Amino acid sequence: MEYAPSRPICDVAALRAIESRHADADPPLMERAGAGAVPQALTFLAPGGAPPLVVCGPGNNGGDGFVLARLLRERGIDPVVVFAGDEARLPADARKAHDRYRAQGGTILDEIPRHDHSLAVDALFGIGLQRPLAGAHAALVERINGLGCPVLALDIPSGLCADTGRVLGRAVRADATLTFIALKPGLLTLDGPDHCGAVSVDGLGLAAEGALPSRGRTVTPALFAARLAPRPRNSHKGMMGSVGILGGAPGMAGAALLAGRAALKLGAGRVHVGQLDDTAPALDAAQPELMLRKPGEILAAGLATALAAGPGLGQSAAALDLLKGAVAAPLPLVLDADALNLLASHPVLAAKVSRRRTATLLTPHPLEAARLLGCDAAAVQADRVQAALKLAEKFNATAVLKGCGSVIAAPDGRWFINGSGNPGMASAGMGDVLAGLAATLLAQGWEAESAALCAVHLHGLAADLLVGGGIGPAGLTANETIDAARRIFNAWIQR
Repeated sequence: MEYAPSRPICDVAALRAIESRHADADPPLMERAGAGAVPQALTFLAPGGAPPLVVCGPGNNGGDGFVLARLLRERGIDPVVVFAGDEARLPADARKAHDRYRAQGGTILDEIPRHDHSLAVDALFGIGLQRPLAGAHAALVERINGLGCPVLALDIPSGLCADTGRVLGRAVRADATLTFIALKPGLLTLDGPDHCGAVSVDGLGLAAEGALPSRGRTVTPALFAARLAPRPRNSHKGMMGSVGILGGAPGMAGAALLAGRAALKLGAGRVHVGQLDDTAPALDAAQPELMLRKPGEILAAGLATALAAGPGLGQSAAALDLLKGAVAAPLPLVLDADALNLLASHPVLAAKVSRRRTATLLTPHPLEAARLLGCDAAAVQADRVQAALKLAEKFNATAVLKGCGSVIAAPDGRWFINGSGNPGMASAGMGDVLAGLAATLLAQGWEAESAALCAVHLHGLAADLLVGGGIGPAGLTANETIDAARRIFNAWIQR
């Protein structure tokens, strides 16, 4: 089966290096960018409609806008062009684009006129922006956002940090973004998806995607397709792995059960759910196939081929002892929730995690990641890719930094951003389901990286499938995503 290819993601430093190597390209990169934007702009324009607006800034992004404006005029479409800069201080290529537009008879305004526009093209600031927008530029962004017409951003919405997805004071909210050369991290994570709209890439005719100098990629099933195969007819449950879930402290039994149900329905041969709560029922009436045990029994009896520690674990002395046993066990291990909080407060145990010789997968949300890194959640969110990479390096593990555009990082410095999922996943228990999905894949012999990529992408697709069918996003529950994930996974392995 053919899957959508994984695409490279380049940070600003890598993109600047590419641009430098092609500084003498013919036609110039700026000309290519403006020409590439023409078809995108035309999709928003109707014959006889209001003129498009092109807002050009003081740098090379503004130059892209001037090229677009000139090429639209050549097609008989006279755009309204607003320039928020000083032509004497434009970079050389942008100045040429500005002058060619003026030489063609194009006019330039200082502010956005108060009449209707069929489209607003944001060519104000590109990937070089590092400081928060303020004053007249911030006001111009707010004006663009309030126009009430579609907005097309060139390369990146103005005010969005290309490397991190942070909003720098104010940012344009685009309906579509045409980005150049390659994807940027900031388009895909944190605030990026809320500001970019539909993202498309114009490679400007440069190197093939696989040759781009990037350690980042988008997540698609193509990355783990080699693992997606039909089960042999001569199968038995012993071939399908045995998952042990360690958690279920008083008041949190549901977390362990959710992880167990997810593990079972993704195909684990057996699932043992450990419950620290002595008063917990001995049976999950909704899923009687789960084997409920004292968590220590799972470790002592060697019942599992992979473990997930943390769902509803709590931070008691008993929880700490159980986590120590899980870290010491020579089994693939998913660490989530309170297991991560315990590691953050017990550095000796954290050091033991980094020395494990079997697969380890961490799945923190931003606050848990902050505790592990000794910072605050704002610092983690300020650069999600770097935070994930630091976690992977510190613990010698595959790290999943959950959130909008979950980042998966490998210990060798490679990283991935996942695009599946939706706001309905902002509800209790979603992380427990993810831990169960990943644990099943580990139990069946998947490497930690492939297990993380598949579990994260699959879980997001499950939520997307449900929302597409009218279930959520408001009120979408973690338990509902389990059956949807099973449906998608079986479609993958049966083709």
